[in-house]
Amino acid sequence: MSDRPRMLIYGANGYTGRLIVEHVVALGMKPVLAGRNVEEIPSLAQSVGLEWRVVDLSDPNKLDEVLQGMTVVIHCAGPFSRTYLPMAAACMRSKVHYLDITGEMVVFEGLKAMHEKAKKAGVMLMPGVGFDVVPTDSLAAHLKGRMPDATHLTLGFMGLTTISHGTATTMVENLDQGSVVRENGAFKRIRTGERVRTLDYGLGPKLSMAIPWGDVSTAHHTTGIPNIEVYTPIPKGMRPLIRASGYLGWMLGASATQKLLKAVVNSRPAGPDAATRAKGGSWVYGEVTNDSGEVAASRLITPEGYTLTVLAAVAVADRVMRGHSEPGYQTPAGLYGPDMVLELEGVKRFDVS
Repeated sequence: MSDRPRMLIYGANGYTGRLIVEHVVALGMKPVLAGRNVEEIPSLAQSVGLEWRVVDLSDPNKLDEVLQGMTVVIHCAGPFSRTYLPMAAACMRSKVHYLDITGEMVVFEGLKAMHEKAKKAGVMLMPGVGFDVVPTDSLAAHLKGRMPDATHLTLGFMGLTTISHGTATTMVENLDQGSVVRENGAFKRIRTGERVRTLDYGLGPKLSMAIPWGDVSTAHHTTGIPNIEVYTPIPKGMRPLIRASGYLGWMLGASATQKLLKAVVNSRPAGPDAATRAKGGSWVYGEVTNDSGEVAASRLITPEGYTLTVLAAVAVADRVMRGHSEPGYQTPAGLYGPDMVLELEGVKRFDVS
């Protein structure tokens, strides 16, 4: 590692990457911006007075060169299922700590499988340092503290505004996979819309469905609770369509369907504008139960999802540059504790009686 802590933001020209760049510049930080776009990366860097590097993840030698002297990478280039492995491998070769803003379960599990290798290299692998999964992971850890013998964890969130191209592309590519929950410590795949509950996120009861959110992986690592489900509200009028999609995975995964849906994604705005983010918010619900049937519940209110991602990712990177890291695979609340999220501007937590 360099004596002077340095940060690299890869995928800096993407929607969320640009938001992170704006924030670190406002804080007076001087990261190096990187990505594969030979026009956008230099242009963005020059507009904010920062160093830049153009490098494709398919070029390991150049990637190693770019990572030399860095302390930590905030990896923002999705879909992460296609990009995490070359970046994480390069980070371990170059002794650079790895952070990303994924919510993809395959990425969490893939990096978790690299724990021993990363530990030996002295490198931390911490995916999900954005809205996926900092608030939910922190709430899971808080609830585990309230009920140490909890056997079941339910998490839910609402309030995300329009989503970025990268997030939407990831969703499209996983439409045919259905949903995932954890039962008795193991993953269980279920149909989309198969599990439905009414949850109160703090704005009244909302009919919600189980989704394959990253916490089905990370909350188990953080808390050890063996049964985990994550929910989000079902849009009005969409329940019949969602249920039908649970039986049409073959069609949703077909190349022609995928091509059409991705064209729709690319035709829409890159993500919510500044005004939408400023007036938006997110609400998170968590609940644990034990074998005696006791229940404990808590809620979080946070800024809009992309705003929270920016605040959380930079806060974690700052901790790493100040020496607060641990080699191997880590989760945000697993390493930094359940109250870490409360240090972010605009986040409040409530225990529900």
